Amino acid sequence: MGRITDTVKTLLIINVIFFVGALSLGDTAIDLFALWYPKNENFQVWQVITHMFMHGDAGHIFFNMFALYMFGSHMENSIGQKKFLFIYFSAGIGAVIFQLLFTYLQFNPGFQAYISIGYTPEEIIVFIQDTLANGQYQIQEGISQEATVNMIDSYRTPMVGASGAIFGVLAAFAVVYPNLPLYLMFIPVPIKAKYLIGGYFLLDLYSGITGQALLGPSNVAHWAHIGGAVIGFLTMWYWKKNSFNKNRWDR
Repeated sequence: MGRITDTVKTLLIINVIFFVGALSLGDTAIDLFALWYPKNENFQVWQVITHMFMHGDAGHIFFNMFALYMFGSHMENSIGQKKFLFIYFSAGIGAVIFQLLFTYLQFNPGFQAYISIGYTPEEIIVFIQDTLANGQYQIQEGISQEATVNMIDSYRTPMVGASGAIFGVLAAFAVVYPNLPLYLMFIPVPIKAKYLIGGYFLLDLYSGITGQALLGPSNVAHWAHIGGAVIGFLTMWYWKKNSFNKNRWDR
């Protein structure tokens, strides 16, 4: 591994500062900096960026920062600081778009069902807030419990983590170094980057479609991973196709 670049080092430091600060502030940090569904009163525009520096626990930040440490400097050295940062943050925003779309598809059926029986949007939000405060609600005739639970869960569950941005970097890495052999921890068999990273993407895609977590905890935002990877892959594929000249990247 080469020297860690200043950009990657700065991202690592900012993430650690946010993590330590969040431990000190507790729920206040989550309310302010995690990304909430836009119907939630905690939602703020800046959360589109700040959620990338928030993490749920020590394991969450460790694995994200380890991946950034392992792959980030290679990518920056290959494509330059500006393009690296573009991929990092555009992939993070792509993760937001994919995850919010998925959350909308979970939230909206229940929301529209309550609208159809006479609730106003304001009354639905009050209903959700009362349910979260009391831990119970009355099942309404004609509305499935699943639709109600999905609506409430979508409202109350924030999105945190650099995973979308990291997956963008990983996908870009697979485009730049498709045949570079990589090793999984405890498995001394080299696997080409395009197969290892592509396989991980397919596992996330399967989990996102089926809702079954094959790797990691059940609360993983799989569509955020997918969104980040798609943006990272497409961006790097476009650059490689159009900006590669005499084996040097245009920085």
